[in-house]
Amino acid sequence: MASQQSSPFSYPVGDHAVTVQGPLGPLEAILSIPPQADRKALALLCHPHPLFGGSMENKVIFTVHRACRDAGIATLRFNFRGVGKSVGAFDHGAGEQHDVLAVQSWAQATLAVESLVMIGFSFGAFVAATAWSKATQAAMRGQSLMLIAPPVTRFPMTGFQLPAGARVIYGDADEVVDPQAIADWLSTQRADLTIEVLAGASHFFHGRLTELRDWVRAGLISGDRTHG
Repeated sequence: MASQQSSPFSYPVGDHAVTVQGPLGPLEAILSIPPQADRKALALLCHPHPLFGGSMENKVIFTVHRACRDAGIATLRFNFRGVGKSVGAFDHGAGEQHDVLAVQSWAQATLAVESLVMIGFSFGAFVAATAWSKATQAAMRGQSLMLIAPPVTRFPMTGFQLPAGARVIYGDADEVVDPQAIADWLSTQRADLTIEVLAGASHFFHGRLTELRDWVRAGLISGDRTHG
């Protein structure tokens, strides 16, 4: 149940079930406003592969949500098409890119956010990065990107450059995506990225979620100072 404590947004502090109109119909989402939010900063969280149980309740996504809360940043978690109450069916990332951009547009129009960071884990990292690459420069002004365990061997993540200041983290014991392939992909990207390789960490960061949370939180605070 949401608190009635005021916030910079039109929603009070707390968790709010919201519905966003996606390309195929309603998308299920949760908007969370932390008590210490002091400006209109928002993190848009993109979950892992829907066909393997990925949803906005995924433990990595929830860990990221907690990191955002600790940094005083509101979060908007949502389910891609065909997941939970979101209308549609899995579209191998193509349609999901349009879902992300629809949610982003909703946040900008409804919440009037001043700064937005798009954070994707695994399949969600692929969707976030490719959606970003297809959006107009004007639409992405004042926004940033954070990728967790990008699935470079499983989805086409070539033909575009990550935005300036993007942050990427992955484990060197990733059992789903070859860590060397991630390193090779990053070597083709711009030089001003912030990259973290967690020694011994798996794709799902088993036993390492606290370190992931701390890295995300530190990056959010650093990015907030940069944009503030």
